[in-house]
Amino acid sequence: MQMKYQFPQQTYQYGFNDRNQSNLSFNKGLSINVIKQISKIKQEPTWMLNIRLKAYKAFKELKNPRWGVDLNFINFNDYIYYASPIKNNQQWRDIPKKIRNTFKKLNVQEIDAKFLSGINNQYDSESIYHDLIKELKDKKVIFTNIETAIKKYPQLVKKYFGKLVSSNDNKYAALNTAVWSGGSFIYVPKGVQLAKPLQAYFRINTKSVGQFERTLIIVDEGAKVHYTEGCTAPIYDQNNLHAAVVEVFVLKNAKARYSTIQNWSDNVLNLVTKRCLCESNATMEWIDGNLGSKLNMKYPATILKGDNASAKCISIAIAHHDVIQDAGAKMIHIGKNTRSQIISKSIAHNGGNATYRGLVNITKNATNSYAEVQCDTLILDNKSKTDTIPTEIIANHTSFLKHEAKVTDLDKEKMFYLNSRSIDQQNAKHLLVLGFIEPFVDELPIEYAVELNRLLKIDLENG
Repeated sequence: MQMKYQFPQQTYQYGFNDRNQSNLSFNKGLSINVIKQISKIKQEPTWMLNIRLKAYKAFKELKNPRWGVDLNFINFNDYIYYASPIKNNQQWRDIPKKIRNTFKKLNVQEIDAKFLSGINNQYDSESIYHDLIKELKDKKVIFTNIETAIKKYPQLVKKYFGKLVSSNDNKYAALNTAVWSGGSFIYVPKGVQLAKPLQAYFRINTKSVGQFERTLIIVDEGAKVHYTEGCTAPIYDQNNLHAAVVEVFVLKNAKARYSTIQNWSDNVLNLVTKRCLCESNATMEWIDGNLGSKLNMKYPATILKGDNASAKCISIAIAHHDVIQDAGAKMIHIGKNTRSQIISKSIAHNGGNATYRGLVNITKNATNSYAEVQCDTLILDNKSKTDTIPTEIIANHTSFLKHEAKVTDLDKEKMFYLNSRSIDQQNAKHLLVLGFIEPFVDELPIEYAVELNRLLKIDLENG
């Protein structure tokens, strides 16, 4: 079954495409030959090709995951598994003008210059541009694409690649491991604390292409990093597939924050595996914004392995007509005195489907631990749907878990008050929705909060 939709392009600002910009693009379909071709193009060592082939075998054997939405409608031969726009250019001036104009329309380079320590831009299957300020290079911070890391830092990649998300973890992690292309590699040395974020921007351009970036982040002892990512895609009459894998290692006394503003067009199937491992006294924060996509399944997971480790995930998911947002978080407590917090804010309007799906597992040895889950959904009409599906396990008697869930509609008294102050119905609704997602917005840098405000307004008016 092929999922279909139609909606006017003006409802989605980033729905333009650049025609066919591919320097090299495969035909549709997946096979061993496709995997070998990808590896050959990237001039990979044998050990990485072997990882790919092992993952492909697992992919063929694994069934679709039972956690989440039924994915049996996906035909993997409907997708292109590699499309590259350029021949590995590294200088911005060397990139074709039409592609540079795409990122200019997305405002990516301006944000890079003003607010970031480094950036990695991906277009279809390849990272086309990356940069890092000299100050961080001098501190031995590594921020590059994963292909470069394999060649320059093979021992680091071998040590961590696939150790959190193995090739047989789930069908889509196996698919990613077999055909991955692009993605970020970050290593922050001991004690180095980055004041400004690092950013990646992922753009799908080609019709029916699959994007399978692989991101690996290592934050060494006492270090600190904030990594942000954004994503957009054109509007097509066929689905695009996005199946990324993210592995984050936060070592002793270190801190990481991973912020996402996902703004896919409504023909993207977004099936992502994100996972973090926290050592003792480490902190992980997921700030996860989900707008758009035909189907979104994303549950950032943190394994609190070390004593006194902590994590939180603050997410929003906005579902409009013909969109399924199935999102949440997972917290696995292993160390003693660990702490976790999940705050999920969902909005469903114009017939959208917004579901919270989460897991908290406080294991037997994770004594004196604490977990908090707060799931709030705002439904703006009688056509929309929401579900809350938590799985919560406490395996010892000294730990505590707090769960709170609430489903509401717009407060009529507040709407009346705003209307009485000459604020029209649409703007009043926008203000009340912004108040509802305030815990998420408060965690964003100001420039991202402003952009989210604008995107939310467009979604509510046109979704």
